[in-house]
Amino acid sequence: MRKIIIAGNWKMHKTQAESLEFLHGFLSHLEDTPESREIVLCVPFTSLHFMSKNLHGSRVKLGAQNIHWAEQGAFTGEISAAMLTEIGINYVIVGHSERRQYFGETDQTVNSRLLAAQKHSLTPILCVGESKAQRDAGETEDVIINQLQKGLIDIDQNNLIIAYEPIWAIGTGDTCEATEANRVIAIIRSQLSNQNVTIQYGGSVNPKNIDEIMAQPDIDGALVGGASLEPSSFARLVNYKSN
Repeated sequence: MRKIIIAGNWKMHKTQAESLEFLHGFLSHLEDTPESREIVLCVPFTSLHFMSKNLHGSRVKLGAQNIHWAEQGAFTGEISAAMLTEIGINYVIVGHSERRQYFGETDQTVNSRLLAAQKHSLTPILCVGESKAQRDAGETEDVIINQLQKGLIDIDQNNLIIAYEPIWAIGTGDTCEATEANRVIAIIRSQLSNQNVTIQYGGSVNPKNIDEIMAQPDIDGALVGGASLEPSSFARLVNYKSN
């Protein structure tokens, strides 16, 4: 069975005080959330330990926003798998388009980070997606299949989440039509040896479109940016209305 996972990616938002304020407004909304839905918050490194203590005993899992491939070493500004597992982290985002665009991430470094995460039993959320120029040129399928082929070398698909995030829809207010997102996600699934991998959609997911997105047969969840920053907004997403 494919697991439904709704994950919030806070990116570079929220201090520890702001994180605590969010939890006070969010956790009370989960009393009627179906147990079959996994809820994940991917918060800044500075809030991970703090959030781990405050979420102890709750149903919310924690994720980091990046991971380095080395066990330790002279890698200023990076964080290792052991540092994450020590404080109870379950998930880690790998290959987000912002890391690829601004920080030199490649398919090869994505693969190295995935391997490091899995070695330490962290579940990576692999992000793939095309730019507007690539989509306009009709290259969507080729770009994504290439990202998967290079990124998934020697990766255990039994411990993996994939997020389809069309770059042109991230933070722009432009959402990929739900049926088109479903079509691309079906293509992603066709490239996998494990058909039960959870595949999320990400890209301007919000309370107005979540029900339609989650009604699609191949979409198993969402990786949410801006709409995960406000408690009632994110609560509406995890409590989406199913058919």
